[in-house]
Amino acid sequence: MLSRFNSAHGSVTAEFAAALPAVVLVLAFAIGAIGLGGQQLRLQGAAFEAARMLGRGDSGALARIRSDFPAATLSTYPSGESICVEARVTVALGALSGIGLSATACALNDARS
Repeated sequence: MLSRFNSAHGSVTAEFAAALPAVVLVLAFAIGAIGLGGQQLRLQGAAFEAARMLGRGDSGALARIRSDFPAATLSTYPSGESICVEARVTVALGALSGIGLSATACALNDARS
């Protein structure tokens, strides 16, 4: 017969309490990674739209990226018959801080002389 003092009744609670901070930390990183992926998609979309606008000769192309990412570093360069835009930005999302993102997009340069 088991005595009350030899039972392992409270061990599940102790193990749960020990594992809970690790689960919360993993969850925080997972949510941050999803947010980081969303930021990357937004940056890529903005770079692509800016490249298309530059290819058509629109002067407000780089302002498109600046509207979503004010701290972005931007550069443009020709590539054959295309114009390319490269955007770099450092983002901080929750537990993930100081992560650098970059996106490059090219479009046919119809505005060239």
